[in-house]
Amino acid sequence: MRYDFLIIGSGGMQGRIVSRDLWERGRSLFLADHYREGSEPLLERDPKLPFKYLDLRRAREAAAFIARTDAPVVINCAEGDWIIDVFRACLAAGRHVIDLGSDIPMTKAQLALHGTFKRAGLIGITGCGSTPGINDVMLWYAAQRLDHLTTVEVGFAWDSSIKRFLVPFSMASIIEEFTEPAAAIEDGKWVYRQPLDTLVEREFRAVGIQRCFIVRHPETYTFYRYHRRNGLRNLRFYASFPAHSFDVIRMLMELGLGSGEPVTIDGAEIQPVEATARTLQRLPMPEGYEETENLWVDVTGRKGRKTTRIRMECIVPTLPNWRDAGCNIDTGFPASIIAQMVADGTITARGCFSPGPVVPIEPFFAALRERGMTIYEDGKPLR
Repeated sequence: MRYDFLIIGSGGMQGRIVSRDLWERGRSLFLADHYREGSEPLLERDPKLPFKYLDLRRAREAAAFIARTDAPVVINCAEGDWIIDVFRACLAAGRHVIDLGSDIPMTKAQLALHGTFKRAGLIGITGCGSTPGINDVMLWYAAQRLDHLTTVEVGFAWDSSIKRFLVPFSMASIIEEFTEPAAAIEDGKWVYRQPLDTLVEREFRAVGIQRCFIVRHPETYTFYRYHRRNGLRNLRFYASFPAHSFDVIRMLMELGLGSGEPVTIDGAEIQPVEATARTLQRLPMPEGYEETENLWVDVTGRKGRKTTRIRMECIVPTLPNWRDAGCNIDTGFPASIIAQMVADGTITARGCFSPGPVVPIEPFFAALRERGMTIYEDGKPLR
């Protein structure tokens, strides 16, 4: 049977959002994951949905499965170092592929496959979520309005109505953001900063004043890769967490529960960060809990002889029918939108890209608005 999409990592936080959004829009899906439990809610709603246990650590088996499954577009929502393997498996199988992104070295490796994908008549898009993703497209929107870029600052901020810790997104990614040296561009040169040494307070439209800090992030690389010839000299990516979340994450790291170094328990090797993530995902959501996220991009450059600053924002609420997802809809929804654009032929480019160069901006913004997210340019909502 032919399916519209194969979704790898269908039971994870984002995979559940992508799968449900596509299923509710009448798309045919094949679900795959290392665990089944996260996919159960959708499988219970539609028992005919096919599901396969898939371990991406077994690269050959995963590649063979992708080749056997008749789906022209693969959506990889899985985390980890295997996303390059999925890209290569899709290339060998003749499948288009999108994913939610990874770190800078992995992004470089994916984009290095551009020529090979292009010759094969395929497209691979990495970073199709909120940031990387929505922020990337907002930057391209702003860049089209300027003759030259000089400085870009970009990031996210969020808060919740009840000040209680719940996992905001991938715990592995969060731990990396707090601990790994952060790459930035200063006066045209790469520099590296310790994240928590760069703490500053900033004010955000949707969540007020918060502490934020520079973090390692693939958009630092992709923004500079595509825009340095347009004059870009300074580039920083900021993460921001509300105090009740920031303090818990810091404590988990101090206790060693964010470590990727395996420990042996009853003969089995377990990564503390993975055990922590899976345990925390079971935390019950308090009644009435809602989240709001503020994605933002500040672009400074020149229009003619005039220095011009453009501020782009995407405000993401908790939607009534998606309360269990909180503001994580801004990662799952864009992946669903972009995958459909690939499947429907709206995106015609071939090769490997980040979203900005290939995603049609106005239709993408319209699809976000239709799903309850608002894009602002200099404080005014785009229509």
